[in-house]
Amino acid sequence: MTYSELYSALDYVDHSRHKRKEMSNLILNSPLNIATIMEIAFQVDDPVSCKACWIMEFTAKEHLPHLFPYMDNFVENIGKVHLDPAVRPIAKICEYLMKSYFQSKDKKTCETLTDQHLEGITSACFDWLIGDHKVAAQAYSMTSLLLLGRKFHWIHPELRMILEQNYQLGSAAYKARARMTLAKL
Repeated sequence: MTYSELYSALDYVDHSRHKRKEMSNLILNSPLNIATIMEIAFQVDDPVSCKACWIMEFTAKEHLPHLFPYMDNFVENIGKVHLDPAVRPIAKICEYLMKSYFQSKDKKTCETLTDQHLEGITSACFDWLIGDHKVAAQAYSMTSLLLLGRKFHWIHPELRMILEQNYQLGSAAYKARARMTLAKL
């Protein structure tokens, strides 16, 4: 699909699982479209970018390695994403990557992600955790940072400090995830 065809197709995507899954299947069946969907996703001031992020998340959930050829672009741009409906799926993709790298120790993931990628994801996750973002993005960031702390030992003390400082002001969902994360630290 061309850029304009894919951009137009995203107009028909809504919050429904069915529509997001349908569009994700188009990407899964033609992985070269990942570059285009990522290009749209990182036009961070365009509301359609949020829909592209949803599709990237669904694609990553189904077949994470499709994103690997574009990892430099992904990590370079995740810190620029600022619209809440886009931050959540990007943070979720980071969580998928960290779980694959640290928990599953997937060979392809470990070969693909460089220290530079991990540092970029670390930076973005800290920004989402301390920034004015919704709880879902913060929760995914907590998990990613907890895992990243296995490699970068300075992360755990910083994460603990942030969670303890923000605990009292957090929502019930934030507090629940923070308690779980603190218990693992």
